[in-house]
Amino acid sequence: MSRFRWLSITLTFLLLLFTTTSAYAQTYLFQVQSLDVNVYANTDGTSSIDYQIVFKNSADADPIDYVDIGIPNDSYSLSNVSAEIDGSRISDIENSEYVKPGVALGLGSRAIAPGKSGTLHVRINNINRVFYPSTAEGVKDYASLEFSPTWFGSQYVTGATKMTVTFFLPPGISSDEPRYHAVRGNWPGNTEPESGYDTEGRVYYRWTADYANAYTQYTFGASFPAKLIPADSIVKAPLINISFEDVCCGGVALFFAGSFIWGIYEAIWGAKKRKLQYLPPKISVEGHGIKRGLTAVEAAILMEQPIDRVMTMILFSIIKKNAASVIQKEPLTIKPSSPLPEGLNDYEKEFITAFEDSDKNKRKRDLQTMIINLVKNVGEKMKGFSRKETIAYYKDIMDRAWAQVEMAETPQVKMEKYDQYMDWAMLDDKFGDKTKEVFRTEPVFLPNWWGRYDPVFSSHSSGGSFKGADAVPSSNSSGGGSISLPSLPGADFAASMVGGIQNFSSNVVGDLTSFTSGITDKTNPVPVTRSTYHGGGGGGSSCACACACAGCACACAGGGR
Repeated sequence: MSRFRWLSITLTFLLLLFTTTSAYAQTYLFQVQSLDVNVYANTDGTSSIDYQIVFKNSADADPIDYVDIGIPNDSYSLSNVSAEIDGSRISDIENSEYVKPGVALGLGSRAIAPGKSGTLHVRINNINRVFYPSTAEGVKDYASLEFSPTWFGSQYVTGATKMTVTFFLPPGISSDEPRYHAVRGNWPGNTEPESGYDTEGRVYYRWTADYANAYTQYTFGASFPAKLIPADSIVKAPLINISFEDVCCGGVALFFAGSFIWGIYEAIWGAKKRKLQYLPPKISVEGHGIKRGLTAVEAAILMEQPIDRVMTMILFSIIKKNAASVIQKEPLTIKPSSPLPEGLNDYEKEFITAFEDSDKNKRKRDLQTMIINLVKNVGEKMKGFSRKETIAYYKDIMDRAWAQVEMAETPQVKMEKYDQYMDWAMLDDKFGDKTKEVFRTEPVFLPNWWGRYDPVFSSHSSGGSFKGADAVPSSNSSGGGSISLPSLPGADFAASMVGGIQNFSSNVVGDLTSFTSGITDKTNPVPVTRSTYHGGGGGGSSCACACACAGCACACAGGGR
């Protein structure tokens, strides 16, 4: 046989080999359109996980024939795992070779074809060793549970995912006992979960995000009284189980080091933000209907407005009610009226009492106590009512208040409306900007209480002028003659109003985070977020391969193999 004949056969063989290899190399690319997972903390000390996942396979990909689902640990039995694809039972369920610990689900004839969608339902019951002692501040003898929904290799996933994670805690918890943990992993959804009771009397926490992704690990957690589950079901010491598979490719060490540093950074800023969340969980436990009759200050507490704004609202409230006058702005000094007018709210009386003390530190403590009492009072009033619906109701009042001001046709009427609705307008996060916008181009006719707010104006009110104030003639209500109303340029008035909040922060509250933290520690103690393996972390992607550092290809919880 000639050498050319041998060359032809060899090339043909190599071509066939390459073609055959390509034919068997599968390509997975899909979108997880939605992932809905319920995590149950059972009274027997086990946990159950229920997934509903909708896959959309790419038109250019191979069928999705296997799906790997991560499980928090290996303390489970395959006999307690059940699954369906589009309502049809899946019988091929085995331990996953790619996700450890985890299960592999063979879809068989129900494989999701290219360009098609499929809904996967998975239920894992009786998972043990998922509860750990909680170290949340302000609680004693609590258990914690943390969970990460399964995630997939980024090389397999495209598009966004609508994700919902719901924790169901054991029955028998009162509304002020549970604690939710701050979400880790750059969660794009609500940081404060929706909460309530289900039909079985379980408190639930629900986090949602319309634009999550299915290749990122998000970690959620909650703590509850340990007495609700058997004592021997709580893992007393952290498990550290490092094997060769856990240390894959050497570079993993650098990855974890970077993750650790980022975790510290995220924890510091997350903790700072969390200290400003003074509203207790029991107010977030939803009831039904709107709670009407709250004052603007109480509505501000319900909306969890910054404390300096809440106290500025109280200051203006007592000034408008002629209960006190500002004697000096820096440092802020107020003088109560004698006698005090009737009908003051308890928080207004406590506010006035706090300012009667010349000791700044004691004044701060008294103001913190006032806010703590106010938060508790709002919590009592909100029992049985929906926080979400109630907030929407008062935001509508706020919007209508601004509309009344903006529709006024003359400066005098505009100020009358502003004065009338100012307490509700201050609920707006953009109160300062809107005040500047409304009054920036025209004079402002000062309300009759302005002298009790601005001590400089008060000292000059007997005659003359002050800081550019003018006496502007205006027709009186009887139709004869005129009266002179004091006025300010709109920009100066707006600056004074906005400055009131800023002055409270600098002159009275000091460091807002530190001041609010003293309130949060009493009304909503900050829960301690634990790492996944310490808090019963959920299943997800894992990289278990022995390989050269140059080429570690891990099918991380991928939707196929």
